Amino acid sequence: MLDAAVEARSWDEQTALDDASYKEQLAYLVERSPFYREKLGVGTANDAGGLADIANLPLTEKDELRATRNSEQPFGTQLCVEPAELVRIYSTSGTTGAPSYIPLTAGDLENWVTGSARSYAAAGIGPGDRVLTTYNAGPFVAGAALDAFQRIGVTHVPLGTGTSDRLLLALEALRPTAIVLTPSYAAYLLEQADLSGSSVRRVLVAGEPGGGEAVFRARLEAGWGAAVTEAMGIGDIGPSLWGECDQQAGMHLGARGFVHAELIDPATGAARSLADGAEGELVLTHLRHRAAPLLRFRTRDHVIVRTSPCACGRTAPRIRCLGRTDDMLIVRGVNVFPSAVREVVGEFAPTVSGNVIVRPRTPGVKQEPPLPVSVELARDVEPDAALAGSIRERLRGVLTVQTEVELVAFGDLRRSDYKSRLIER
Repeated sequence: MLDAAVEARSWDEQTALDDASYKEQLAYLVERSPFYREKLGVGTANDAGGLADIANLPLTEKDELRATRNSEQPFGTQLCVEPAELVRIYSTSGTTGAPSYIPLTAGDLENWVTGSARSYAAAGIGPGDRVLTTYNAGPFVAGAALDAFQRIGVTHVPLGTGTSDRLLLALEALRPTAIVLTPSYAAYLLEQADLSGSSVRRVLVAGEPGGGEAVFRARLEAGWGAAVTEAMGIGDIGPSLWGECDQQAGMHLGARGFVHAELIDPATGAARSLADGAEGELVLTHLRHRAAPLLRFRTRDHVIVRTSPCACGRTAPRIRCLGRTDDMLIVRGVNVFPSAVREVVGEFAPTVSGNVIVRPRTPGVKQEPPLPVSVELARDVEPDAALAGSIRERLRGVLTVQTEVELVAFGDLRRSDYKSRLIER
């Protein structure tokens, strides 16, 4: 462990520490944040209680934050510090509209790097490892995670995306022991070269769901000849908040002490217990943030929680991300995540490549069956009606949803050196 005093701390002790931090953070919000003073409508922070009462407070939606931003207030009304106190400003990609700007004080940045370092160190990398990363530092939050590798003490080789030829050359010339990239890019590289004999012994994936899917993980591990673990962050809250250990049983909360996690029902917003095996939408609250803290922020990530003891000794809750609630479809009352479709289809390897696209016929979440699914065949495999039928029946048996399976030739579905789309309208 990078920080055993924190990572192995008892649940009860951590809860007590988090409760104290939360009360201080809440008082800070009431004093400094025009956004939350209006939203909470409380006279004093004491009126809101402690962590045990947090579910009584309203959730924070991304659109709410975006609505307070304008040319005069690029950070919105939740900014709590003077502009001169900011040391770094990141931005989101702006795929759903104008980019959102995320300001940080020196203390905020330090907490981000500390949590990210714990998350990545959980995968087993440390001094003596040579780690090749494919994150673009640029303007995006993922760039902050690069600082974490220096904290861990590895030899860091930053390459960025869009340079697959250079990456393959670096693998051969520099012989890194670990590589950090998205699951999609890890799979794409296996189509470009035989990497089973490379020097890489650990593949750390992040940026999208997939690394925790049993079938997809097995495919990556066989192709790379390496162990695959995953990490996850949420841009508005922090990079690499969660990281998986060698047990491969979910991602531990590396940002322990900095972030409080909750579960809610994604449809109603009602709180759900953070119990072993529970599923729901992940909601996060800053505990020690200063620039623009967030309270009960809806991440739109649908996760399953593990709180049972882990053999690695870390005591923080673990999660596996099942997919984005934004991408979830409802077919005759059944919730369907595109990532779950990919996982089932992956069982038909090696006759399929593992790439899929779900193509809803109508706008919105609710769809009528059969749900169209394009499944890419493996290289040199011809379409087969019997195979399409077997995939369709397997999807119905596992996900209880009727599909219309279209088999397409290898290479027909678009690849990505960063994140892949699993749904196309």
